[in-house]
Amino acid sequence: MSRKRITRREFLKTTAVAPAAAAIGWGATGAAAGASTPQAAAARGTATVQSVSQASRVVLVRDSKAVLELRKLDGAVIQKMLDDAVTALFGTKDPAAAWKRIVGPGDMVGIKTNAWNSLPTGKEVEEAIRKRVLEAGVPAEKLAIDDRGVLRNPIFKTATVFINARPARAHYWAGMGSCIKNYIQFVPSPADYHNDACADLATIWSLPHVKGRTKLNILVMLTPQYHNIGPRGFNEKYLWPYGGLIVGRDVVAVDSTGYRILQAKRREVFGEDLALETSAHHIELADTRHKLGRSDPKDIELIKLGWTEGILV
Repeated sequence: MSRKRITRREFLKTTAVAPAAAAIGWGATGAAAGASTPQAAAARGTATVQSVSQASRVVLVRDSKAVLELRKLDGAVIQKMLDDAVTALFGTKDPAAAWKRIVGPGDMVGIKTNAWNSLPTGKEVEEAIRKRVLEAGVPAEKLAIDDRGVLRNPIFKTATVFINARPARAHYWAGMGSCIKNYIQFVPSPADYHNDACADLATIWSLPHVKGRTKLNILVMLTPQYHNIGPRGFNEKYLWPYGGLIVGRDVVAVDSTGYRILQAKRREVFGEDLALETSAHHIELADTRHKLGRSDPKDIELIKLGWTEGILV
């Protein structure tokens, strides 16, 4: 099995040469995020906006108080971060209006989390999402949070809306544990997608029980893992309190932004563009091969909210 190594510079070069990148339509997760301008989003608070015409909008929100310790998070701070992010993403006046753009009383909602013991999505993030979904009118009995049991979960089987949330981490099989990869549990044999560094993970997003249902992607960057060795490798020393969430409708744009931050951290720590143990080229291929979304930073409208120290992007 090939696990090609790739540097951040090579990754960005590859995406830049895709001639159709700027013209690629948004995939199942890339529906328009609202007609409001980046300037309107910035006016709601301290925001830095990287504006790109007709780009995929992504919001990076950070707060230095979100991470109390590497294993202790502040749920109230995380709730506010998520609220600020969805408000900026949809260009609404408040979080309630934004969530009504995502879900409503008639929806069946599956929150796809990640339950890996060493670095899970986290109950604080799950509860922040759950609270707003319920407030948007979705009955509790029509809402489920699951990871490895999604194919058996009756809510996920009939869900009209998925919300996708997972932590970013260096990953042996896929290079980076991404929001794209978080859907590998939607297939009965995940190992079938491990070839060539999980190059074709994006095809899962076109399966009938998945396609078109994901309305929000949240890449959890509270304590991301920037380095890894081996298929079950984990060492807490490779976590850092970044205190961020990356939120968007275009899952490829979300993951691409997280990947850039991960590689910037590796460069900061190792003093060079040290390649990940495995290439994370499934993100670029989700764009150039599978047309799921946009990976090139030039095609991403990045809105930055909150804490800027050590932002790395």
